[in-house]
Amino acid sequence: MNVNSQVHSFYLKDDGQIPNNPELPVIVYQGIFNENPNGIAETFKRNDWEGCWTGQVFGYQHYHSNSHEVLGVKSGEATLLLGGDSGERVEVKEGDVVVLPAGTGHKKVEGSPDFAVIGAYPKGSSSNLLEKDPGSRTQALHEIRNVPVPEKDPVYGDEGPLLHKWVK
Repeated sequence: MNVNSQVHSFYLKDDGQIPNNPELPVIVYQGIFNENPNGIAETFKRNDWEGCWTGQVFGYQHYHSNSHEVLGVKSGEATLLLGGDSGERVEVKEGDVVVLPAGTGHKKVEGSPDFAVIGAYPKGSSSNLLEKDPGSRTQALHEIRNVPVPEKDPVYGDEGPLLHKWVK
């Protein structure tokens, strides 16, 4: 891991369409795996973020109401739009990691042809896939509030920013 990586976090508000998570911030680890992007999945698994998959980020706003998600950029670069149509644009590149609390809207706006992420969930929990839908909103808000905070940071394990920033 790159000890010179930058970590920053920010909160996203409910925009009326995408609930986001008012209690837990998005955390971005810039360049944490610059030296070894092939170590992303292994690190996630070692820290109990399991169910690893490799692929893309969908090109439409979606969120998971029943699980948090971590995305490690295995290759390429992209612009992600987090938090709904008027949310935050985040530029990610190989070696970066983004941790999305339950309810956080996300989509890929654009990306290089080789862009790929490794995704995982705390303790391998399965995630649902929700879009803007007023009919499922009440249930989704209830589920988001009840998703437990993970016991380990997906990058640092028993230490790390997530354990300090994600306190309910």
